[in-house]
Amino acid sequence: MEQKFNKETLCVQAGWTPKKGEPRVLPIYQSTTFKYDTSEQMARLFDLEDSGYFYTRLQNPTNDAVAAKIAALEGGVGAMLTSSGQAANFYAVFNICEAGDHFVCSSTIYGGTFNLFAVTMKKLGIECTFIDADAPEEEIEKAFRPNTKCLFGETISNPGINVIDIEKFARIAHKHGVPLIVDNTFATPINCRPFEWGADIVTHSTTKYMDGHATCVGGAIVDSGNFDWDAHADKFPGLTQPDESYHGLTYTKAFGKMAYMTKATAQLMRDLGSIQSPENAFLLNLGLETLHLRVPRHCENAQKIAEWLEANPKVKWVNYCGLKSNKYYELAQKYMPNGSCGVIAFGLEGTREEAIKFMDSLKLACIVTHVADARTCVLHPASHTHRQLTDEQLIEAGVAPDLIRLSVGIENVNDIIADLEQAMAQV
Repeated sequence: MEQKFNKETLCVQAGWTPKKGEPRVLPIYQSTTFKYDTSEQMARLFDLEDSGYFYTRLQNPTNDAVAAKIAALEGGVGAMLTSSGQAANFYAVFNICEAGDHFVCSSTIYGGTFNLFAVTMKKLGIECTFIDADAPEEEIEKAFRPNTKCLFGETISNPGINVIDIEKFARIAHKHGVPLIVDNTFATPINCRPFEWGADIVTHSTTKYMDGHATCVGGAIVDSGNFDWDAHADKFPGLTQPDESYHGLTYTKAFGKMAYMTKATAQLMRDLGSIQSPENAFLLNLGLETLHLRVPRHCENAQKIAEWLEANPKVKWVNYCGLKSNKYYELAQKYMPNGSCGVIAFGLEGTREEAIKFMDSLKLACIVTHVADARTCVLHPASHTHRQLTDEQLIEAGVAPDLIRLSVGIENVNDIIADLEQAMAQV
């Protein structure tokens, strides 16, 4: 959208501007392929000399409209949808790393991403060093090497609900000539726009708040367009040197600020797939249209429940950055003054078995592997999503073995509290 609008308007209007006689609502382009009149027209698309669509594995009009909306919400120059948040994080890093490279990452990230970076990418010859995000800058800098290509962290960690100091991370990354990649899934651009604090690339699991209804898995990568790849050309040959698979084209020369996103689409999506389906993109767009309405309700409910939990004698500890007693409260006020997210981490007095009994006694809240949608749900990561980690690894990842992750929905908050109360009475 040419005019600068507020986030609420962007949620509803950005990405799709119908022309005369076109559908008012973004349509689903449910087609694998697209027609052209001449062979030359198609050839120019394959050589990246023209923009357009030829095969949905790379690009699709429905997907691009939704990606454009997310880019507008984050304040980026371009975005790409992926089939999952995991795919988004993989592509975001792999787009600038290759065998023999290294990157640095906060240790308190989502367990699936932790395993992706620590195990799977290591098999591809890319090594990751995990650091304590709360450590002083000079300590974090010790993890950097000559072959380090990026620094990665989550705005609000899943499931520990820790908050990173984005400006600190950006200073460290830029001092070492690499971009900062921030997974902004939990905060969403409604509550935090990492680009405004120095981040260079943002990722999302759109499966969470953006979709908001637990209907479709997806991810997104957004580029700020601010990182100067040519200023560090030796570090990023994939962007600054000719790509022989496109007749020697150099992305930074040909596409400027869109170099990173163009490479991700034309090279990684071409070769690896993992595109989001047009129907899922359509459903995601419906979720985005109400994102600005739902996120404040999630935060309002979570704040009240976190305060209730903190005052409950059966609760051992609560981690929610909206609480004034929380170690991340000041950071949250700086980066997310209007609210953080609807997810709370807490632990009960007693044994792990008692925590499981509490969860099994819930009636309104459901035990599911999902998080951050309209319905209240609960999970014990050590028994479920992070069960592949030892207790030592759990603690390193910022996940206490007794941690219960409560994803507060948009129901009436009194009904949610009543459900928690009756479940605790069973313990």
